[in-house]
Amino acid sequence: MLLNGKTILVNCGTGSFGKAFIKIIREKYSPKKVIVFSRDELKQFEMQNNGFDGSDMRYFLGDVRDKDRLFRAFENVDIVVHAAALKQVPAAEYNPMEFVKTNVLGAQNIIDAAIDRGVKNVVALSTDKAAAPINLYGATKLCSDKLFVAANNMRGWKDIKFSVVRYGNVMGSRGSVIPFFINKRKDGILPITDESMTRFNITLEEGVNMVLYAIENAWGGEIFVPKIPSYRITDVAEAVGPECKKEVVGIRPGEKIHEEMITESDSYYTLDVGNYYIIRPQDSVWTENDFMKEFNAKRVEPNFKYNSGTNSEWLTVSELRQLIIDHVDPNFHV
Repeated sequence: MLLNGKTILVNCGTGSFGKAFIKIIREKYSPKKVIVFSRDELKQFEMQNNGFDGSDMRYFLGDVRDKDRLFRAFENVDIVVHAAALKQVPAAEYNPMEFVKTNVLGAQNIIDAAIDRGVKNVVALSTDKAAAPINLYGATKLCSDKLFVAANNMRGWKDIKFSVVRYGNVMGSRGSVIPFFINKRKDGILPITDESMTRFNITLEEGVNMVLYAIENAWGGEIFVPKIPSYRITDVAEAVGPECKKEVVGIRPGEKIHEEMITESDSYYTLDVGNYYIIRPQDSVWTENDFMKEFNAKRVEPNFKYNSGTNSEWLTVSELRQLIIDHVDPNFHV
């Protein structure tokens, strides 16, 4: 099976995605070892005491800014899932170089350590904000994506593949809008940035499944993009607090009204493989025709774009409420 007998390292394994990924792979597969790499010893301690223990679990303190520590942590590792990033948009505008150090230089450290240590597969998590970025966070993640794609051309004869998964807002993740609204509704006021704002939505489980798909199917250099629904911020507010006053506060620096995951410029390199789009590398080590035949893929139309505001699939208020119960708070009620 896919991960049986493998040693998997999850960078930022104590985060929302990391914990969901580790929980699922330990339930579905029999990995030889799962390594949590992160810089917060308290979160690692809490993880160990909340079901993430056992002979297959290891915990490594470290930071992606420290290449030497990554080099040590990657010893005998087969698969690296890179989920670490600084990601708060306003914080990036105020502390730009800190985001560059973690999101860009940290990405290159991951690449160098993986190649030097003989890792076989690296999957990096990206964001919709990396497509046509207008904020510093998105720009650093676009740069990170480019580094991981290009790494396939600098690996030499090493048997290693680098790929990227790019998706939208993860429902219920730390700092996301739904937990924020749930917390704010006790005040009777929900702050809305802009009434026309839309976002893509993906659950943690869907994100995990996408990473597993990339691990199993990547040829190297792809950016995997899921076909997922959008929501309107006004519908999220109605789903969480229909009795609350909706107060328009204006968009924050660096925010978009609608998010993109595939731009018109990307369309010339984008393939449709069913549940996912794949942006192929422009300078790849494999041929597009072979890839299309293997995955029964087809090219998207020229000038195609994948935008949360023009998406064909939308979540309703009732669907959002059910998703909140299923994926955020089982005790949620209106």
